[in-house]
Amino acid sequence: MAKAKRTLKWQRDPEGMRLRILEAAKQEFSAHGLAGARVDRIAAKAGANKRMLYYHVGNKDELYLAVLEGAYDKIRSEERGLDLEHLDPPEAIRRLIEFTWNYFLRNPEFLSLLQTENLARAKHLKRSTKVKSMHSPFVEMIRTVVRRGVDSGDFQVAVDPVQLYISIAGLCFFYLSNSATLSVIFGRDLLAKDAKDERLSHMVGLVLAALTGRSTALFEIAKAPKSRSAVAQTV
Repeated sequence: MAKAKRTLKWQRDPEGMRLRILEAAKQEFSAHGLAGARVDRIAAKAGANKRMLYYHVGNKDELYLAVLEGAYDKIRSEERGLDLEHLDPPEAIRRLIEFTWNYFLRNPEFLSLLQTENLARAKHLKRSTKVKSMHSPFVEMIRTVVRRGVDSGDFQVAVDPVQLYISIAGLCFFYLSNSATLSVIFGRDLLAKDAKDERLSHMVGLVLAALTGRSTALFEIAKAPKSRSAVAQTV
């Protein structure tokens, strides 16, 4: 009887089941990587079985690619809502940096998925027929902001929008993906609130200084906190 009810629910809400499978798979792949992920655990967490999973998404590799595509679609979709085209160019870049930083903080599984796929040298992403088309409008949005900045005199040069975004994402990604080792090396808790606020301020100042040719001091860069050892040496 219980099995029949589950089957009926699946048939009534196939899209809901697919979304639950993808969410469970995202958590599994981000926690264990592709090699360590288990289809049984994904199915159990989604309230499904292997037959449902294969019916709605496909085998393990197809499920992983669907999760990757969904992860990229989510961040690109939220970026389109930033309304950058209606902001002054420096404010638009500031908002993009703030969004990217906070998105990475809110979605650590996205960073894990990127690391997993880079270890595979983008083998699965190369099979995607969707990802490239997701990025074209986003690149054009940044290009338009940069051009407006040059035309208004706010920016000194029309930098390549792809290079600019990679620089922004890299400034955010490296700090977060390596925070454990960097915290030990430099004697700071880089994930403490003050440290994260300082990092965001630093990134905004660094990028806007490069685009405008003005001093980073004009963009309110916070002073770095002293480590315990440094404080001890000054006493």
